[in-house]
Parts: sequence; structure tokens; C-alpha cells
Amino acid sequence: MAYEEGLRSISLQVDSSLASATGVDGIGASPNKGKQYRFVKIVSSGTVGLSVDDESKLNIGVLQNKPQVTGAAATVGIRGVSLVESGAAITAGVLVTTDGDGQAIPMVDGSSVALGVALEAASDAGELISVLLRVN
Repeated sequence: MAYEEGLRSISLQVDSSLASATGVDGIGASPNKGKQYRFVKIVSSGTVGLSVDDESKLNIGVLQNKPQVTGAAATVGIRGVSLVESGAAITAGVLVTTDGDGQAIPMVDGSSVALGVALEAASDAGELISVLLRVN
């Protein structure tokens, strides 16, 4: 069962890649979780956007909330154990990086930047798993 523990977070603003009008659970956009629990990166002063580059040293953490509009506050988990959405099957204990949509994928070579260690396995994309975030 996925969990979060000892998570340290910071607040920044979101750009348009993270702002998603999600509506109320069961009503509105589907899926209504927006980009919550995906990796984010610094895109400008005080602003984060969706991580789309596994080699970027600007990746800083995981979006914890569901900002609805550009410029809204983003809570970003930067240290500790966070929920992260998988982008592929993942084995527990492997280093993870990000795919082109901010989801966690296994790190396969040394050219990527490790963003964390999977504490749980995911059998497919779209699952929430616990990841121990790494400070790069």
C-alpha cells in the first residue's frame, strides 16, 4: 500500500503545464487528479512546470496538490517519502527518473538523473507508488 512519510515540501507557483481544472471528484474533467504526484522542475523564478526531461538537473520534486490555474500555489515534496505516479512497470528498490509526462520510470543508464528510489513495485503505468526522493 502506497504511503508518504517525513515529507518536506515547499510552495511555488505553477505554469500552464501543471494548471488543470480538475473539478470535484466524480464530476468534471477525467481523470480529475490533474498532474498531482508527478515530478516537477523549475521553469523560471519561483515557478515550476511538469518534468519532461530525465536528464535535467532542474527537476526538484513531486507535485502534492492539484493547482487549478496558472500562477496558483504548488506544494512540492522535495525530501522524504512521496507518492508518485508510475509511467511504466517498476521494481521495488530501483532508481527512478521521469518520463516525458512527469511520471516515474526505472532509470536504465547513467545518463539520466535519479530522482528517487522506488520503495514499492508498480505493475503498470498509472499506479501510485511510494518513492524515497533523492536530493540531486
